[in-house]
Amino acid sequence: MRDDKRLRRKVRRSYVVSTVSIALVLFLMGSVGYMLATALRTARDLRYGIALSVELDDNVDESGRTRIEKELMAIDGVVAAKYVDKQEKINDEEFRRMFEAEIEQIIQDNPLRNSYEVSVSAVDRESLDVAADRMSAIEGVVYVAYPAATIERLHATITKITIVLTAFGGALLIISLILLNNTIRLAIFSRRYLINTLKLVGATKGYIMRPFLGAAAKQGVWAGVTASLLFGGSIAALSGTMPEITTSTAQLMQIGITVAGMILCGVIISLLFTAFAVNKFVNMKSNNIYLY
Repeated sequence: MRDDKRLRRKVRRSYVVSTVSIALVLFLMGSVGYMLATALRTARDLRYGIALSVELDDNVDESGRTRIEKELMAIDGVVAAKYVDKQEKINDEEFRRMFEAEIEQIIQDNPLRNSYEVSVSAVDRESLDVAADRMSAIEGVVYVAYPAATIERLHATITKITIVLTAFGGALLIISLILLNNTIRLAIFSRRYLINTLKLVGATKGYIMRPFLGAAAKQGVWAGVTASLLFGGSIAALSGTMPEITTSTAQLMQIGITVAGMILCGVIISLLFTAFAVNKFVNMKSNNIYLY
């Protein structure tokens, strides 16, 4: 009786330890995955949110602006075009901050031009140059301004960051799967004698694996829920200093996807690795089990 209680405690302890281990690995994978997705989305927004200033001739009237806006929107890669009046520019606080005195005391007439702030989704410098040339060729456009060197450096930096983050995420995924596989195999290892006993009394492979897979599914759910609670607590703690984490709809959707992914991955990984481990001991000869 005492040996049975000791065995049950040992099995229960191994189950709890493996569940906690799976939860911690899922939490790590989910957190890193969330950070990678956020970083990649930010990089994509920077890459596809380049703004060009298309300055107009002073003689362009309202009908001319309408024509120019249509031609701008017809250019490949143009996402949006916003008209900015020159009076709005000169009244901008940041622009006025560059002058020690009131700008009206320095110049009489407004030297700025009416313009369109055009958002372009250019994936490289060449496509951006082509779009800028087409804008410059529009009748009524005087000048197209954009920081070419800065944009080129931005594209190169984003490419490097994307490669590094993808490689880091892939390496972490492989390491995490190896750790989970070893954890679950150790938990099944403690019950190898039970598997062998069931084999000796004539139980089929499906009959032996069924309770292990059921327990693995529950273990995956518990591990996923625990990891989700840890992840949610971390997000709640960070939202105090970075409120934009939970104010954006896209961010909230990404948090929900991460939580659901951790629970789903917990179930799938637990079932998959448990099936492999149990199948190994089911197919192992009885003599080898005692020597294993």
